[in-house]
Amino acid sequence: MPHDLTLITTIAAALCFGLVFGLVAVRLKLPPLVGYLAAGIAIGPATPGFVADAALAGQLAEIGVMLLMFGVGLHFSLGDLMAVRRIALPGAILQIAVATAMGMGLAHFWGWSLGAGLVFGLCLSVASTVVLLRALEDGGILGSMNGQIAVGWLVVEDLVMVLVLVLLPALAGSLGGGNGEPAGNLWKTLAITLAQVGSFIALMLIVGRKLFPWLLWRVARTGSRELFTLTVIAAAVGVAYGSSELFGVSFALGAFFAGMVLRESELSHRAAEESLPLRDAFSVLFFVSVGMLFEPRVLLDSPLQLLAAVAVIVLGKSLAAFLLVRALRYPLKTALTVSASLAQIGEFSFILAAMGVALGLMTAQAQSIVLGAAIISITLNPLVFKAIKPLKNWIESNPELARRLQRPTDPLAELPMSVDQAKLTGQVVLVGYGRVGKKIAACLAERGINFVVAEQNRELVEHLRKQGVAAVAGNAAEAGVLIQAHIARASLLVIATPDTFHVRAMVATARTLNPSIVTLVRSHSQSEAELLRGENAGTVFVGEDELALNMSRFIFDKLQQH
Repeated sequence: MPHDLTLITTIAAALCFGLVFGLVAVRLKLPPLVGYLAAGIAIGPATPGFVADAALAGQLAEIGVMLLMFGVGLHFSLGDLMAVRRIALPGAILQIAVATAMGMGLAHFWGWSLGAGLVFGLCLSVASTVVLLRALEDGGILGSMNGQIAVGWLVVEDLVMVLVLVLLPALAGSLGGGNGEPAGNLWKTLAITLAQVGSFIALMLIVGRKLFPWLLWRVARTGSRELFTLTVIAAAVGVAYGSSELFGVSFALGAFFAGMVLRESELSHRAAEESLPLRDAFSVLFFVSVGMLFEPRVLLDSPLQLLAAVAVIVLGKSLAAFLLVRALRYPLKTALTVSASLAQIGEFSFILAAMGVALGLMTAQAQSIVLGAAIISITLNPLVFKAIKPLKNWIESNPELARRLQRPTDPLAELPMSVDQAKLTGQVVLVGYGRVGKKIAACLAERGINFVVAEQNRELVEHLRKQGVAAVAGNAAEAGVLIQAHIARASLLVIATPDTFHVRAMVATARTLNPSIVTLVRSHSQSEAELLRGENAGTVFVGEDELALNMSRFIFDKLQQH
């Protein structure tokens, strides 16, 4: 029996070195992923000593990307994606164009060809979804409106890159490459690509939305936990692989849509919980594999070019995204969150760079610059996220700067004059119009109770106003939003948003403006509820408690009947 243990050796080395270097990074007060990247460099071919199999590590990392994107899909419905389309779609496309132009400008200054500049610029324009998700989860803002906008933005970027990867071989000949396909059939290639991606999305939304939840229920009824976990992992990896082989869609995008359709099942939370350990383990392999690709010699051979590429990623495209978000009338915090989300590059950049070299458009040195810039930007990204709050405070404390960055007059940030003023006394101020908020609003409307909705999603506010519902756009933690909701004359403040990070600020602001206001708060966990109760945040409702209470009442009523 042959004893080729390359796969086991690679996994063991990656996880063990990742653990050691991750612990060192934490002790040095750095993010753990910095340690994972360092572990990859240590076991990579560019450093002496043990060398792991980079090809195998790359494939294992792909599994990590699949599982991570699958997990995102489990928490990100089609409705969430459509809800942020007005900012994510134009924002992502314009940001890609601006960042690509900056990269091409650098390449032209260095004397590179047009094709090399185009590929280089595209590499710098697309952020890593894996890195973004880790940052949003660490910051506890993945489920917030700002987190949804950032994820939706990157989903649009991924869709654009799918088209780029298919079209690049057809364009390589006219761009100066020597290994591309004939350039005469560009429109045919584009039509085929759009048809493939469209067919996959249609198949998942029409067939997958019914098939996968049904399958999950059938497996759950067997009572086997192993089979349930296997079904979840098989759905993620199987759909990702099938989408790539049959439709030419990336593994990441295929896994994302698999998660989206499974979200239709009531067992989606259990599916997310079952897949979490594997997602965490394989995401470590992703960062280790990135470190293995890095050639440290580029630090000596092309230091200025490397720094220029990092500047475009961390400063250039982030500034462009910031201005775009502000131009679309979103608040300062949203603009800073999206900017920080884009201040790195990752998996699509590696694929594009490798394809550029294979097509004869880029040199190996250019690929090393892209990889080096990716590692540096990924390392810096957690620090960029940590800088959001102090940067926001600094901007707001500088009146002149705040005035210059002031977003254009937003009609949705103020209640329209058509709202009956008589309904703005003793009303309920409802913060958040998600699944819970929508049901509360329906109950209030059914009983003829006046209410005002405060919601960060501008599209939802527009929709509510068309229905005649009083609604104002913005973060209710800001005094201006609650003032527009007439909190000073309200009787109750109901916080139904999943963004619990700002709950205490909302309650404090409301009580400052209306000391007699009664507050009701939604909470996700007992520990969070106890913290809010300890800080006198008002009446706190926990989902599990309310479910148990209603079931107990039902049991009691049934027993009374008998």
